[in-house]
Amino acid sequence: MKKTTKLFSLLLALAMTVSLAACGGGGESSTASGGESSTGSSGSTEADAPTFTVATVRWTDAWPTDYLESGVMKEIEEQTGVNIDWQVYYNGDWAEQKSLLLASGDLPDAFWGSLCLSDTDVNQNKSNLVELTDLIAENMPNLNRVFETDASMKAIITDRNGEIYSLPKKLPLRPQVNDIMYINQTWLDALGLEMPDTYEDLETVLEAFVTQDPNGNGEADEYGYSASQGLGGDLRHLMAPFGTMVCRDNGTAGTNFMALDDSGEPIFMPIQENYKEAVKWVNGLYTKGLLDPEAFTQDSSMVTAKTQDPNGSLSGIVFGWTADAQVGVNASDYVPVPALAGPDGKRYAEHNPEFLDVSRNELIITTACEDPAALLKWADAYYTDEASLQTFYGSISDSKIQANDDGTYEVLVPDDGSSLDTSAWSFSMRDFGPKYMNESFYDKVTLPADQGDGIKLAEDPVNEEYIVTTFPVCAYTEEQTQRLASLTTNIYDYCESQYAHWVVDGGIDSEWDAYLEQLDAMGLQELIEIQKDAYAAYQESLQ
Repeated sequence: MKKTTKLFSLLLALAMTVSLAACGGGGESSTASGGESSTGSSGSTEADAPTFTVATVRWTDAWPTDYLESGVMKEIEEQTGVNIDWQVYYNGDWAEQKSLLLASGDLPDAFWGSLCLSDTDVNQNKSNLVELTDLIAENMPNLNRVFETDASMKAIITDRNGEIYSLPKKLPLRPQVNDIMYINQTWLDALGLEMPDTYEDLETVLEAFVTQDPNGNGEADEYGYSASQGLGGDLRHLMAPFGTMVCRDNGTAGTNFMALDDSGEPIFMPIQENYKEAVKWVNGLYTKGLLDPEAFTQDSSMVTAKTQDPNGSLSGIVFGWTADAQVGVNASDYVPVPALAGPDGKRYAEHNPEFLDVSRNELIITTACEDPAALLKWADAYYTDEASLQTFYGSISDSKIQANDDGTYEVLVPDDGSSLDTSAWSFSMRDFGPKYMNESFYDKVTLPADQGDGIKLAEDPVNEEYIVTTFPVCAYTEEQTQRLASLTTNIYDYCESQYAHWVVDGGIDSEWDAYLEQLDAMGLQELIEIQKDAYAAYQESLQ
C-alpha cells in the first residue's frame, strides 16, 4: 500500500503536471508537484496486482494516517488482490484543491468518503465518473445483500434518472436519539430542586440557577444556559418541547429547516405556528436573563471556556451528544433530562438524523480507472459486519478491538489515555467510506461503558420513546440542485437573523406576517415544492 499526502499550495497545484497513476498501473507512488510522499508496503503480493489511486479527505492533519498501511485496510487489499495508492488531502485546503483537480481532468481512480465530492460536484462532473448500477450488480455480493434487507441503502444512492454514481454507508452502533439536555444535578441538589418535567418547570429551575447562587461562590456568574450558533446550532434544542425539530444542514442543499409533520408530509419548520410560539418562549427566557447574553455572538470555544471551567461549569443546562463531550471535567455534575412536556402535553426528542449516519458519495469511481470491476470488488469487502466495525473503531490486528473465540468483539479503551471518540478518528476511517453493519451484529459488540459511544447508547432509553423522525436524505435532479443552491442561502440567512432578532428583541407577533411574505418573495414556496417532490421520489424508491 502506498500513501501520498497532498499539502501543496495553490501555486504548486497550478503547476501540477505529473499524471496520477491510472487504474491497473504499476507500483510506483504517484506524487503531485509539491506533495509529500510516504510509501508503505503494498497490500497485495501478487506481481500483476493492479494499483489504484484513491483520494480521500481528512478533517485535520493532526490525525495520523498510518492505519491506511496496516490492519483491515491492508488486509482487504491482500484479500482482493489489489494495491491502493492513497492520496490524502485535508479539509481546510480541499475546496481549492478539488476545484483545481476537477478542472485539470487529471483524476484519481476513485474518491473515498463523502467529504470528497458533494451532490453538486457529482451532477456537474458525470462525464468524468463511472455509472455503477450494472457493475454493482455483477461485482458486489455483500452490498447486494444489504440492498435486499435495507432498501433505503439503494434508494439514497440512486439519482432521479435511476442511475448510481457512488456507494453508500451506514454507521454502526448508532443511537436513536440525537443531542439531549443535561442538567447540573449538583446545582439542583444545592437548591433543593426537583428534576424539571415540563418546559415551565425548566423555566422555574433556570430562574433559580441564575438568582440563587447554586455554585456557592457568592457571585452572580451562573447562566441558565450558555450556547452559541443560534437557530442552526445549539439554541434550537431549547424549542424541542414545542415539537420544533429544526434539522441541521446535512450538506444536501435545502434539507436544513425541513421536517415532517404528524401526517408525514414535508414542512418548512420556521414558518409553523408551533415554531412561532417556541421563539416567543425563548425570548421570554432571554428577557429574564436566563440565557447567556452572548449566545448569538460567541463561538463554541467561548462556550467551552464557561462549561469546562475547572472550577465548575457556569451553565445550568447543556445540550449535546454526551455530557463529557460538552462539559469535560465537569461531566459528573450532569445527568440526562427526560424530554420535557410541552404546551400540548406531548414530549419530543430529536431523532438522530439520518444524514449523520447514512450517506451516499462514499466511493466514487472516475473514468481514469481502467478496471472499475476490480475496484468495486475491493470496496465490497468493506460491506461486512467485521470490516465495518474495524473501519469505525480501529483494526483487530492493530489491537484496537479484541475478537473473542465465541464470536463476540470488545472495543478496547485507548492505551494512550485518549478518549475512544478521539482515537477512533486517528486509527480508522470512522465516518467515511463504504460500511454497513447489520443490527443483528450489534449485540456481539461491547463498547467501553465510560466512553462516548458506550455512554450515548446506555442513555438512549431515556428519550427514545419520544423521538420524532427527521427529514431523510433525498436525491434531487440536477436542475433542483442548482435551484436549491440559489434559494437556500438567502432564505436560511434570513431565518437565522430573524430568530436572533426575535429572541433578543421580541416582536415576533407583530412582524410574523411580513416575515412570511418576505420568505415567499425569496422563493420559499419553490424550495418547499422541490423538497416535496424529492421526498415523494425517495418514498417511491423504497417500494
